[in-house]
Amino acid sequence: MSTLFAEGTKALVTGASRGIGAAIALTLAEHGCDVALNYRSNAAKAEEVAERIRELGREALPVRADVSDEAQVAAMYKQLKAAWGRLDVAVLNSGVTADGHLAAMSSAKWQEVVGTNLTGAFYTAREATKQMYASGGAIVFIASTSGIAGRAGQANYAASKGGVIAMAKTLSYEVAPRGIRVNVVAPGFIDTDMVKKVPPAHMKEALQVIPMGRMGTAAEVAQAAVFLAAPAASYITGKVLTVDGGMIPN
Repeated sequence: MSTLFAEGTKALVTGASRGIGAAIALTLAEHGCDVALNYRSNAAKAEEVAERIRELGREALPVRADVSDEAQVAAMYKQLKAAWGRLDVAVLNSGVTADGHLAAMSSAKWQEVVGTNLTGAFYTAREATKQMYASGGAIVFIASTSGIAGRAGQANYAASKGGVIAMAKTLSYEVAPRGIRVNVVAPGFIDTDMVKKVPPAHMKEALQVIPMGRMGTAAEVAQAAVFLAAPAASYITGKVLTVDGGMIPN
């Protein structure tokens, strides 16, 4: 099998123990990367993904950190630097939801989602940039179509993912002279545990506005993220790629 990356490329995926993050980690490994698997609490799930990566002949390094905690993020990157000495790719995927209409939303729900999705993306991107500053690399943020078009009941989530998109575009300008590319993948309705929480009636309505008439898969999102991280996308930076079956018009 041909690979997209040079042998031994070092990659980090946050939120890698399940869903889209796990699919991205496995796809990176299939294409030649050694992968650090960030997780917040489920060590067993992260180790399951790590074992699958090792079976592919690649190195897997599970690393525990809550991305909303600045000190834990700094410690995670310190661990990576000690283990590998460099970082070539960072796919910043960690995310949570706590839906509810804005008028009735608690401060706790707002802070939980923005703290993980936006502040966590800031902490992890800042440390990735520091490690790539001298040698270049690729950063891919996983956002959401909610951050582009909004979605009822997701004021906190949409705000956090919209913020990620704006931050990524800004960062792309700042680091392009250093050989660091920054892009965003914005999934729509993807068949993961997170989307399974959507009420069936809402899901039925959503499927009616997706031209392809179905949800996407984690593997389909992973292919997009891995392409943007790879040398094949060497002249692409500051862009947002929606993976949504045509739901969001260009």
